[in-house]
Amino acid sequence: MAPSWTFAVDREDLTRTTVVDGPVPELGDGAALLRVDRVGMTANNVTYAVLGESFGYWRFFPPEHRGVEPGLGLVPLWGFADVVASTVDGVTVGQRVYGYLPPATHLVVRPDRVDASGFRDASAHRAGLPSPYNAYRLTTGDGAYQADEEDLLVLFRPLFYTSFMLADYLADNDFFGATTLVLSSASSKTAYAAAFELHGRGPRVVGLTSPGNVAYTESLGCYDDVLTYAQVETLTPVPTAYLDLAGAPATRDALREHLGDHLVRDVAVGLTYQIPNAGSAGEFFFAPTQMRKRGEDWGRDELERRFGVAWRRFVDALGGRVEVRVGDGPDALRTAWLDALAGRIPAQVGQVLRL
Repeated sequence: MAPSWTFAVDREDLTRTTVVDGPVPELGDGAALLRVDRVGMTANNVTYAVLGESFGYWRFFPPEHRGVEPGLGLVPLWGFADVVASTVDGVTVGQRVYGYLPPATHLVVRPDRVDASGFRDASAHRAGLPSPYNAYRLTTGDGAYQADEEDLLVLFRPLFYTSFMLADYLADNDFFGATTLVLSSASSKTAYAAAFELHGRGPRVVGLTSPGNVAYTESLGCYDDVLTYAQVETLTPVPTAYLDLAGAPATRDALREHLGDHLVRDVAVGLTYQIPNAGSAGEFFFAPTQMRKRGEDWGRDELERRFGVAWRRFVDALGGRVEVRVGDGPDALRTAWLDALAGRIPAQVGQVLRL
């Protein structure tokens, strides 16, 4: 294996993958080189690929300069990387950062707004992309960081930020008058993290899941009730908000038929089934939008403080409910990607890759 490699997928056929070897990138002025170390693979990454064109996810890590053939793309991952070279004041070799990373061993960034908490990548191709995805947070300036919890941060932090902002969005709007909140794909990490934040805040929280995941989902303790998708018609017709993390049209249709005007909000949050039917929902929730609002309402430091408090509560409640499986290298990354794409990852399992 060459000193540097990149894992790419076919944008039209996500099951088709390739690994491209190459040299370690060289640095110019105003740049830093990150060595990608530890990343997670979840259904969230599949969503990035499914929405890659419409939401611009393919644009974060252009494949051209990596020797990747046209038509392929780099699926963004979340994880940790180390600074191994830098020509930027304040960004030094040995610093460890958390952020949005390519499925590759190396990433060149152009650090801007460098401070004690980290920096932002000011690379020209990322200028028009959502700001939260361009931030790289130093572990030394991160209130949520603990070295022995890196795997949980890799797996849950981006999902939990979405969940945290989703719950905040609903509360910020008085739950749109709903007295019941229904979450599909209830055993998924994003769903039960959101349910954890929402539970006990007023509305009844109901999870929808497959029959095989009912017992596990109930064991999480964050739902007032857990139903299978076939039991949608047992829901009491009261003002209800549907938070769709599955993207299955049949479930949305069944809820609309059963609840009628009692369905006061229909929000698409994710696409774990890869059916891009967000257009048929009432709206698509995009976490960075609520993050920007709260950044203005509270300030960035207060937003991060509140997130840190919520994160600590969540991790403490999570206990040993997640089985972390760690793989090494491009072959393990490919297997993890195909498993996530096919929905073969058990709800209680979290996939972490060392690159």
